[in-house]
Amino acid sequence: MSVNHSTFAALRAAFPADLDGIAIETADGPGAPLRYTWRDLERGTAMMANVFASLALPAGARVAVQVDKSVEALMLYLAVQRAGLVYLPLNNAYQQAEIEYFIGDAEPAVVVCAPKDFTWISRIAFRGGTRNVFTLGDDRSGSLLERAS
Repeated sequence: MSVNHSTFAALRAAFPADLDGIAIETADGPGAPLRYTWRDLERGTAMMANVFASLALPAGARVAVQVDKSVEALMLYLAVQRAGLVYLPLNNAYQQAEIEYFIGDAEPAVVVCAPKDFTWISRIAFRGGTRNVFTLGDDRSGSLLERAS
């Protein structure tokens, strides 16, 4: 049995015994802050990692990500680590030529982008041979979360 030395494994080892305590609290909820427990992080990352596992990707496959900052984006990073894949962050300011370069050079197995950018980024990804393109919005929306649920 292999040992997982990922960032997720190190973070998970430091989770408190009480997984129902608040891990993250944001100010972006409608009228009230959003609270994520340690259990939410455990479940959310597991559900996303299961999406990657269902794709039967080889260990070390790249996941290129260009999404806005959110708790779910953090969970995505941890889920990629948890799944034994490589997280490739792409700056939100990158335009078409830069995205074409990075996708062409890195040859990611998966691309995750903001829903508003799906049309143009998916075209680039599919042309470059990437078979899996998901969306993840900063408002807790997107095809990745839909598939994970």
